[in-house]
Amino acid sequence: MILRLVPAQATGDHPTGLLYCDSEPLACAIGRGGVRSDKREGDGATPCGTFPLRRVLYRPDRGPRPQTALPVEALTLSHGWCDAPDDPAYNTEVRLPYPGRSETLWRDDHLYDLIVVIGYNDDPVVPGAGSAIFMHVAAPGLAPTEGCVALEKGALLRLVAALGPGDGIEILGQGQPVG
Repeated sequence: MILRLVPAQATGDHPTGLLYCDSEPLACAIGRGGVRSDKREGDGATPCGTFPLRRVLYRPDRGPRPQTALPVEALTLSHGWCDAPDDPAYNTEVRLPYPGRSETLWRDDHLYDLIVVIGYNDDPVVPGAGSAIFMHVAAPGLAPTEGCVALEKGALLRLVAALGPGDGIEILGQGQPVG
């Protein structure tokens, strides 16, 4: 199955999108920088293109192991993701504490209670092309992300249950034909 994300017209002060799973549209948050084909580290954009869905990570203290056919791993306090373009571990999972710049995946704000790792810029990794692109739990009001795709937790759980090996996501650019 290939999920299809179609950017919506900005409503209010931030861009959003519709994520289609089969024919059901799910409202989602996208990056504050919209969708870009020339994604760069720190631009706040969601990358345009078709990418595999690699695996699921979840907070075991905030819910049971999610039902999915994708590989699943429980997060721990030591899970991080390197986001320093000049680091050899750029755009890969690292164990904290990590000597380089990295993002903590065990967060207090519930956004990373459930994560689907999107295979963006990982085969091969291109320094500076963007890192830590995930599908995760949305902030209230579908507030924009730093480049990820975010859904309401219930919708994300339902979606994860339908995913399996070989599935992916196609993220269309603004104005790109849906057909």
